[in-house]
Amino acid sequence: MNVRTVCLAILTQGETTGYDIRKRSTEGDFSFFLEASFGSIYPALSKLEEEELVTSCVQQQDGKPAKRVYAITDSGRESFINSLFEDPNEDVFRSEFFLFLRFAEELPRDLVEKRIFERISKIDEEIASIEKMGADLEAKADRWVLEYGLTCVRQAKAYLVEHKDEIIAMAQPIDVAAKAAE
Repeated sequence: MNVRTVCLAILTQGETTGYDIRKRSTEGDFSFFLEASFGSIYPALSKLEEEELVTSCVQQQDGKPAKRVYAITDSGRESFINSLFEDPNEDVFRSEFFLFLRFAEELPRDLVEKRIFERISKIDEEIASIEKMGADLEAKADRWVLEYGLTCVRQAKAYLVEHKDEIIAMAQPIDVAAKAAE
């Protein structure tokens, strides 16, 4: 999946701005699929407009700069649906936290423990955010996807909670880590 596809997907749900596409793809209901930057969204929208898959118009706003609003065309909707027939790419998961844990044996135990509890807290915040997002979903497929994602996040937390003592025990005792740092 690419930024073009996400733009078309969001536009199938109604007219919107590039800013709103960015917001929905980073912190909204499309944030699970692909993170899109402003630097990739606007060129994609421009190309989609050249290909007549979307249209745009400028809307004036009182006391604010004008905004460009995009809408999907029938051809754009057809192109989006056709893109869903393509084999999806593999899921991509990268984590700086994993890198940190990979070197837990080199780090002081109290730091490893601190980072793990920070991560558990962040996961709790993510779970709350996903649950809040789900409160407004009506479409069955939207609910199913949200529940699948929520299950993945909850399972990651459960593994971390259940096995945290193992990785903490691998870390250096505080006095050994302090000597190594000198």
